[in-house]
Amino acid sequence: MDAIVLAGGYATRLWPITRNRPKMLLPIGDQTVIGTTFDALERDERIDDVYVSTNEKFAADFETYIANSAYQKPQLSVEETTAEDEKFGVVGALAQLIDREGLTDDTLVIAGDNLISFDLADFIDTFADAGEPTLAAYDVGSYERATSYGLVELNDADEVVDFQEKPDDPSTTLASIACYGFPSEVLPLLDEYLAGDNNPDEPGWFLQWLQDRATVHAFTFEEAWFDIGTPESYLDAIAWHLDGTNFVHPTADIENATLGENVQVLAGATLENTTVENSVIFPDATIRNSEIRRSIVDHMTEIESLDLSGAVIGAHTKLNGD
Repeated sequence: MDAIVLAGGYATRLWPITRNRPKMLLPIGDQTVIGTTFDALERDERIDDVYVSTNEKFAADFETYIANSAYQKPQLSVEETTAEDEKFGVVGALAQLIDREGLTDDTLVIAGDNLISFDLADFIDTFADAGEPTLAAYDVGSYERATSYGLVELNDADEVVDFQEKPDDPSTTLASIACYGFPSEVLPLLDEYLAGDNNPDEPGWFLQWLQDRATVHAFTFEEAWFDIGTPESYLDAIAWHLDGTNFVHPTADIENATLGENVQVLAGATLENTTVENSVIFPDATIRNSEIRRSIVDHMTEIESLDLSGAVIGAHTKLNGD
């Protein structure tokens, strides 16, 4: 079985933090977002090769990340885009990768910007037992929130009987997340789907199309799931991961600073006479005589004598409240 990790997005809603870095490489404690997925795929002996689908702009970042890691399975597969308006769409990029790499085996597809709480091995078990297309589904718990997702309705056998892609008036809150298992015979159907002038952007549209032609199974879970696409969702993911604790890199310099819950301070950062809560301080940032709450402070930034809440501060910024 092969795996494809989708990592081709440009994460414009997370700018400036992701203007020059892929959001999949954002730190989560001592790991990265995509690293949590790589860990699970590396452990599972059923997964032979892991193809990282990314764009030309961020290819070098992933190449360096993989080269400096202990992972054996991941390899890059690069789509020829450098900006958001050049993208093929997720389904289009997926079909191109399958053709480019000549994939013919059963294939797991998962978004590299998702932080999931379930064990991927359990999902693979369900997929292998079903022998049919399989998706992971999570109850987002709110009809308002549900309008942002592809939604599924299931029968008693956990088979998908209805699929709605981002409906204005949802009838369910059970969302299909970007984690799919496709048997080998389904892979050629991606080209058939695209040839029919169907929507190439969202995988949910392909699943809706597929559900009319094959039995689609669902793997449901209840723990936690974060689609990291905004500063708020990134901070929520960190809070879930840290669970009230803090992560402070050994090289960070903490002097007379108070750290509340869910604080992540990365390598070389300096905090002096400062209070920080529910925030991320990137490498080599310096914060003095300030209060920082639920904020993201990028690398090489200097902040002096400020009270910030809900802020997203880009790299190399200098802010002084005196």
